[in-house]
Amino acid sequence: MGDKNIPIKYTQLFIDNEFVDAVSKKNFPYFQPFKRTKADAERAVAAAKSAFSRGSEWRSMDASARGKLINKLADLIQRDIEYLAALETLNNGKPYEDSIFDIQGSIDVFKYYAGYCDKIHGNTIPADGNCFALTRKEPIGVVGQIIPWNYPIAMLVWKWAPALAAGCTIVMKPAEQTPLTALAVAALAREAGFPKGVINVLPGYGPTAGAAVCLHDDVRKVAFTGSTEIGHCILEYSAKSNLKAVSLELGGKSPLVIFDDADVNEAVEIAHNAIFANHGQNCCAGSRTFVQAGVYDEFVKRASQKARDRKVGNPFQPGTEQGPQIDQPSLDKILRMIASGKQEGATLQAGGNRIGTEGYFVEPTVFSDVTDDMIIAKEEIFGPVQTILKFETLDEVIQRANNTKYGLAAGVITKKYQYCDCFCPSRRSRISLTPFGGYKKSGFGKDLGEDALKEYLQTKTISIKVPMKN
Repeated sequence: MGDKNIPIKYTQLFIDNEFVDAVSKKNFPYFQPFKRTKADAERAVAAAKSAFSRGSEWRSMDASARGKLINKLADLIQRDIEYLAALETLNNGKPYEDSIFDIQGSIDVFKYYAGYCDKIHGNTIPADGNCFALTRKEPIGVVGQIIPWNYPIAMLVWKWAPALAAGCTIVMKPAEQTPLTALAVAALAREAGFPKGVINVLPGYGPTAGAAVCLHDDVRKVAFTGSTEIGHCILEYSAKSNLKAVSLELGGKSPLVIFDDADVNEAVEIAHNAIFANHGQNCCAGSRTFVQAGVYDEFVKRASQKARDRKVGNPFQPGTEQGPQIDQPSLDKILRMIASGKQEGATLQAGGNRIGTEGYFVEPTVFSDVTDDMIIAKEEIFGPVQTILKFETLDEVIQRANNTKYGLAAGVITKKYQYCDCFCPSRRSRISLTPFGGYKKSGFGKDLGEDALKEYLQTKTISIKVPMKN
C-alpha cells in the first residue's frame, strides 16, 4: 500500500461524540499541533463528567451491554484494519505490516476486557455482630489518559479497554506527533454506539492540553505512559489538584542476559528483535545485552551482521523492517548517544550513521566492549542501538543487570531455568492476560490483565444492621 492516497478524515477534537473545532478556531498540520487551551480540556472533562452522572445512559447501562459495545468497537476496528494500519504508518513511520500486527493485538485486548464487564464484583464479609457487610467495586469516574507516540493504537486500547470495562468515562490526550488514529478510533466508538461523552479525544501538547487534564478537579484518575521526567510532573499535578489517583508506565533500560549454554543463533535473533523492534522506540526494549564471555565474540560477530542486513526504508514497502524515527528531536538524541558511545570507548561494530538527508532514518547500530559506566549503558536511547556487555559469572551479572534506576523488564536466555528469577521483572509475552508495568523509576500501576481493571475501580464497603444473624 502506498502512502499518497490515504485520506485523513478526522483532524478536530472529539468531545461528546462530536468532532468540534478548538476554542481558538485554529487548525494545524497533524505533526505540528497548535497548543490546545484549558478551555478545550474543560469542554472535554465536562462531557465526560456528564456521561458519568447519576442516571446517565452510561451509568445505567447493564455491565453485559458495556461488553457488547466494546466487542462492537473491536469488530469495527477489524473491519477497518487496513485503513487504520495505513494511517498508523503514515503518522508514526513504522512498517505497515507492524501496524497490522499491533492493531490485531489491540483487537484482542478489547475482546478480553469485553468479557470482563459483567465479572467485576465485590465480596460478602462475615462481620462481627448483627451486621451484614459487603464490598462493591465501583468505577473511579472521569479518567484522564495520556499516551505516547510509539504504539498509538495499542497504547490507546491498553488504556481505553479496562477503563470502559470498569464503567469509567475518558478524556484522552494522544501524543502530539500521532493523533490521527486516536481520532479515527473515536469515530468508530461513536459508530459502535457508545453514549455521548463516554470517550473524548483531545489532541495537543503536554504542557497545555495534558496539564489541563491532569490539574482538573473533576478528573479522578490519570493514567500516563511516557518518560520518567514527565511522570514526575504528573505526580506534581495530582498533588496540586485533587490528589487524583495516578498510574505511570515510564522509561526503561532493560537487561537481556545471554548465558554461554544458549543457542547462539537463537540468542542473536531474540536479542535483535528485543532492541530493534519498532526502530528501538520501545520502553521495554532489551537495550542492555549482557553476553557471557564464552560466547561473547561469536555473538558480537553474528549480531553485527544481522544488524547490517536489516532492511531500512519506506515503511509502506513490503519487506521493510525499519522505517524512520518519529521526529527530528528523536533523531538528534539517537545520534548524540551514538557519538557518546564512540567517545567513551565502545567499539562500533555496525551502523552508527544517519541514512540520507530526507526523513529520520538511522542505521541499525551495534556497540561491543560496552561498560556499565558508559552513557549508552545507563540512559534510555529509544532508538536502534544495541549495546553488548560482557560478563563472567551469574553473581556478577545479577548485580550488574539490576544496577539501574529502572525496572520495567528483563530477559534471560539459558537452559538453566533456576537463573530466571534473579533479575528485574521478567520480559513478557505482550498478550491481554499478562499485567505489564514497572518497578523503581519505571513507574507503578499495571496495564493489561486483571490487574489493569483495579486501576479504574474503587472499593466501597457497605455495612447493614440486621435484626439477627442468619
